[in-house]
Amino acid sequence: MSRPARSISQTGFYHIIFRGVNHCHLFEEKADYERFCGLLVELKHQLGFKIHAYSLMANHCHLLIEESRKANIAQIMMRLLGPYASWFNRQYGRSGALIANRYKSECVEDDSYLLALVRYIHKNPLEAGIVERVDRYRWSSYRDYVNKGQGFTETDFVLSIFSPDPSKALDEFKAFHGESKNSGYTFFEGEKKNEEDIRREILAVLGGMEPHTVCGLPRLERDAVLASLRKRGLTVRQIERATGVSKSVVAKVRI
Repeated sequence: MSRPARSISQTGFYHIIFRGVNHCHLFEEKADYERFCGLLVELKHQLGFKIHAYSLMANHCHLLIEESRKANIAQIMMRLLGPYASWFNRQYGRSGALIANRYKSECVEDDSYLLALVRYIHKNPLEAGIVERVDRYRWSSYRDYVNKGQGFTETDFVLSIFSPDPSKALDEFKAFHGESKNSGYTFFEGEKKNEEDIRREILAVLGGMEPHTVCGLPRLERDAVLASLRKRGLTVRQIERATGVSKSVVAKVRI
């Protein structure tokens, strides 16, 4: 794998994550995703930052941003989240905070971690059981990479780490995303739930019954419980691990 013309250590890359308050949805319809992306693009032109990866999930978002100047992230997020929350509240007749605890950020300072992080961001919808292939999720930057010249993502820097040859770089990028092996990194998630947190949430939904009893419930009742857990923000894998219900069953539940 070749090295890019400039090292990530010379830049200001930040992984940003924010969630809906009380696990509420940040996006309800296609128009919401489009509005958020429109605001992001407007700010990108106004403030000069670069977007290297993103994934917009129903109740949380990942952004990989490169600052144009030091300490620019706070201004970017203030001018992005405030207007979007106001617009969303007007659209759905709600009031109060939309974003839980503002946002969380981490500085990314290593090329290898950067690549693993980009793959992690793009595979978020896959890991959550929303899609079966990473290229089938509309609201992530993966398509910007594979459909060169489309979208608003800055793709050249990440691809240059793979190879100086654009065609070879794209092939390696796709192959890298197809790997199932663990990168060895633990990715920043803001407020990550541990096993006990997950168990408490399931107990609350079940009224005190143990998580393993979900498997034995009648199908309609079981699916209603699984839907409730998904709406609370638990991932398909977290639910599978705690309840014993298979990943494929959890992923198919309507929420």
